[in-house]
Amino acid sequence: MKRKELINDLTVGSVTPVLLRFAYPVMLSNLLQTAYNMADMIVVGRFSGNVGLSAVSVGGDVMHFYTFVGMGFATAGQIMISHYVGAGERNSLNKVIGTLFTFVFSLGLILTAFGIGFAGKFLQLLNVPPQAYAGAWSYVVCCCAGMVFIFGYNVVSAALRGMGDSKRPMLFICLAAILNIVLDLIFVAGFGMGAFGAALATVISQSMSFMLSIIYLYKNRMSFGFDFRISSFRISREPMGVLLKLGIPIAIQTSASSISMLFVGSYINAYGVVVSAVTGVGNKLNSIALIVANALNTSGASIIGQCFGAGKTERVKSVFFHVFAFDLIFITILSICMLCFPGQIFSLFDTSAEVLQMAHAYAPVAAISFMGFAFRSPSLALINGLGHSKINFMMGIIEGFVLRIGLTYLLGVVFDLGIQGFWYGSTIASYGYGLVVFPYFFSGMWKKRKSVVAGQK
Repeated sequence: MKRKELINDLTVGSVTPVLLRFAYPVMLSNLLQTAYNMADMIVVGRFSGNVGLSAVSVGGDVMHFYTFVGMGFATAGQIMISHYVGAGERNSLNKVIGTLFTFVFSLGLILTAFGIGFAGKFLQLLNVPPQAYAGAWSYVVCCCAGMVFIFGYNVVSAALRGMGDSKRPMLFICLAAILNIVLDLIFVAGFGMGAFGAALATVISQSMSFMLSIIYLYKNRMSFGFDFRISSFRISREPMGVLLKLGIPIAIQTSASSISMLFVGSYINAYGVVVSAVTGVGNKLNSIALIVANALNTSGASIIGQCFGAGKTERVKSVFFHVFAFDLIFITILSICMLCFPGQIFSLFDTSAEVLQMAHAYAPVAAISFMGFAFRSPSLALINGLGHSKINFMMGIIEGFVLRIGLTYLLGVVFDLGIQGFWYGSTIASYGYGLVVFPYFFSGMWKKRKSVVAGQK
């Protein structure tokens, strides 16, 4: 009876209610996670000004790179688990989850040491404004120190979502969000700790969320599918091979996107703290669009993974169209709000005249960027749900390096369009997924792929 509480069959029932029931907890999780990330920006912007805002923005960009590497392998674990559940191979979950936990935790420890050791050199490459350098350095070092907890939460959430459970990750992140906002006010507003205080609040809240999730899963280990014995954390050869096959391309894809954003940021930061702050706020606004987009592609990937593992290809097609339709509706509404009320939206983060004036120039950039997510979301749902490692690798190269770096350099440097060139070049790159995956989907070639489970038999 308890097993049904954590493992849900997503291969049956009408697609719309199944997708929305799974997506809304993910959406709330993303909303809460974005809320406490934005809380860092809002509190620091209000109490530390443009310099603090720039420090958190740049430091956050660096941390995204490390986090995306871990999330790549967590997503691979989610794909594997969803395929096993869809195929009815639930007895194999123990070794899959044990391998996933041990590998990602080890990776987190390695990146922690690397991130702390090379924080200064990384920030120098990004042309951090001199006034914001100290704050950005303290932000990165503090977050790197707690990276293993951030990775841990992502692994737990991915495992549960692969099983069809999106509600528990929402509850864990809810606790983290509330604690983070309270600690932001204490450390930044109360003690005046600036960017370091925002980072410390994030690390403490993520640590608490992870530890509570582990305690919960241990108490419900029979229904989770992992017994938490020491021997079960041993890395098994077969699942490790699949994890690397799926995870490396996803990690490359996500980190390539992050690296390309850091490349663009190095040029943008050279324009000073005002431009850096505006771009940082713009990135946070993108996070709002991604609340729904990521919820739908994460949910769609879990459903597609289970359906593909069960051989239900027609249901895969239906899920793809549903994800695209729901995302397009939300993105259209958000884009209209951005174009009509840019000053009011940016004033939530910074009330300085320079930032608010530049907000109007950034508004159409944001709207175009939002619309790109509507095409990106179903594309990611499909290729991640199928476990298509080759397309993930290819898109990391195309979107990250060819389009984003190529277009921003072309528009910003070659055509000398300045900050507008860097903004628009980066934005146009977000349409890369749709240009590649939509033709692949309509061709029907994806139906010939084998599931993760079939590949091991």
